[in-house]
Amino acid sequence: MNNVSSVSRPSLYLTFSREEWALLRDATPLPLSEAELTAMQGLNERVSVDEVTQIYLPLSRLLNLNVDATQHLFDATYTFLGASVQKVPYIIGIAGSVAVGKSTTARIVQALLARWPNHPKVDLITTDGFLYPNRVLEERDLMKRKGFPESYDVKRLIRFLSDVKSGRAEVKAPVYSHLCYDILADQYHVVRQPDIMILEGLNVLQSAMMYGPGQAPRAFVSDFFDFSIYVDADEKNIIEWYVERFQTLRQTAFLDTRSFFRRYARLSVQEAEETALNIWREINGINLRENIAPTRGRARLILSKGEDHSIQRVSLRK
Repeated sequence: MNNVSSVSRPSLYLTFSREEWALLRDATPLPLSEAELTAMQGLNERVSVDEVTQIYLPLSRLLNLNVDATQHLFDATYTFLGASVQKVPYIIGIAGSVAVGKSTTARIVQALLARWPNHPKVDLITTDGFLYPNRVLEERDLMKRKGFPESYDVKRLIRFLSDVKSGRAEVKAPVYSHLCYDILADQYHVVRQPDIMILEGLNVLQSAMMYGPGQAPRAFVSDFFDFSIYVDADEKNIIEWYVERFQTLRQTAFLDTRSFFRRYARLSVQEAEETALNIWREINGINLRENIAPTRGRARLILSKGEDHSIQRVSLRK
């Protein structure tokens, strides 16, 4: 008899090594200078021109082809209806852990897509702006759960995405300050009918199974995505990057008197490392394992990083 358990299940993804993925660039030109690239990088992240050439240019080509195909589908529908074509933004979701580098990925993708002639207007919004204000989190005893699914105003985020996707002329997104660690009152990012909008955040790929009984909304953030990306890495590497970033912030942003975390600026190197590791163990690590990592398999594309922060493998859903 055949041992069924020994037969490997077919994968939902096509997986490419860095070298294999780079071949899919197909002569797509590099529109970014090294200075522009440096300005996009997050703390302690080192994204080389080679990384952009080998990983992000093929990705921008793939996304451009998808955007073009989607635009043609809309054209076909409106031709069938005998109506004029209404502009509908193409929405890309980018998910991943704290400190994994998803914000840098989002900025590079935004910059590259905006260089393509058929969709020059590309907006980038982060879900941080849809966190509840600190006063609400304090009232609900959620300050130590900040970044967990329950700390977001999901209804407001879904309403925002619905308005953007339906083509409203102007849609406002709240602004979050990492310095103040809170929502900034009366400040907004205004989205005005972009060709593409990128939404970056920890939990943007959540589904009904990831909510508690009776808590799941009728619509999910990912329902509005045309394409989704998950930035992945081993947790041990993410922890190292998180501690490095914390040490850098201790010597920079935490020194600002307006910083919510200014008390950490007085810590020694050893104390700062212990504090960062405690925060990871009590908050970020739990959120990653319970809420973020389980959504990885829902992404259309997974960028897998090595210990040096470079992307070593790309997995594309079949």
